[in-house]
Amino acid sequence: MPTSPSNKPVAAITMGDPSGIGPEIILKSLSKPDIRRLATYIVVGDLKTLRRSSAALSAPCKSLLKKIHVISGGSISNKEDLTAVGDRVMLLDLANIPPGDHSFGKERAAYGKASVEYIKRGYGLIRAGIADCIVTAPINKASAKKSGFRFPGHTEYFITSSGAKRAAMMLIGGPLRVSLVTRHIPISSISGKLSSDSIEKTIDITLQALKRDFNIARPRIGVCGLNPHSGEGGMFGKEELSAIAPAVSRYKRSNITGPLPADSIFYYAYRGKYDAVICMYHDQGLIPLKMIARDTGVNVTLGLDFVRTSPDHGTAFDIAGKGDADPRSMEEAIKLAVAMCNNRRVNA
Repeated sequence: MPTSPSNKPVAAITMGDPSGIGPEIILKSLSKPDIRRLATYIVVGDLKTLRRSSAALSAPCKSLLKKIHVISGGSISNKEDLTAVGDRVMLLDLANIPPGDHSFGKERAAYGKASVEYIKRGYGLIRAGIADCIVTAPINKASAKKSGFRFPGHTEYFITSSGAKRAAMMLIGGPLRVSLVTRHIPISSISGKLSSDSIEKTIDITLQALKRDFNIARPRIGVCGLNPHSGEGGMFGKEELSAIAPAVSRYKRSNITGPLPADSIFYYAYRGKYDAVICMYHDQGLIPLKMIARDTGVNVTLGLDFVRTSPDHGTAFDIAGKGDADPRSMEEAIKLAVAMCNNRRVNA
């Protein structure tokens, strides 16, 4: 695994949509000494956009930007390039936003195209063995789609590009970790997408991650039902009987419990009974998590051969460029990515 001269993980951070809060939360996060000392950082983005974002920020953020090591043309050819800059933050400046054409809070194909370029270049650092992990600032899905990006989001792009056979989305906030069997699909489609196989794959990926990435030797996992009261023996729905219970039954020698009613499982998870909860659909897991960790949640893609995390929020166009964005979710995403890298080294 590549390491910096100080043996710290190398973290690539993609800037996200240049019209959103990504540039701001990156500057705010990396200006903090406790974050800076965790890793060697390579920001993939646009220098002029970062400068515009810094205008409304504090002195430490402006100071960081002045000291940043800019690599024009967006290329790091080998690990020796990291030695030359020491502890300074590096910026791969793709210079893909014309200075006279930049505005905050706008949905534009050009901005979507730029954000996709940051993702692809950051992923290239992973594949070249230069970066250990990637932390992605939020993109605007509509802008990305307008630019021709054919994926719903980062998660699907990384799964497809890496050729991962099995992957899952995990959200983390406070004491909760939730893994999703289905992600961004309509509620009306959920039942048809659930199968014992898809649930079992999500359990397997989560078990592996808890051991390798979170250093939990004997993970305890609770599995949600889909229907009220977990179907009440088939009275309120059959998915528990046809798909969820059969999947859980394959883990008799592990600490896997379910299907359990979703209206009670999170209480016990919050109090420490479970290390993770397997959820059947997006909002089933995200509602309780955002209730307790709205500003500090982290999105993790499990099942990849590299570490990828992201803040659990969007581009926040309504406050972009005003200096009001809360960086805590980005800070937690960086901390988690570094911790996962370090745990993978120990458990390799």
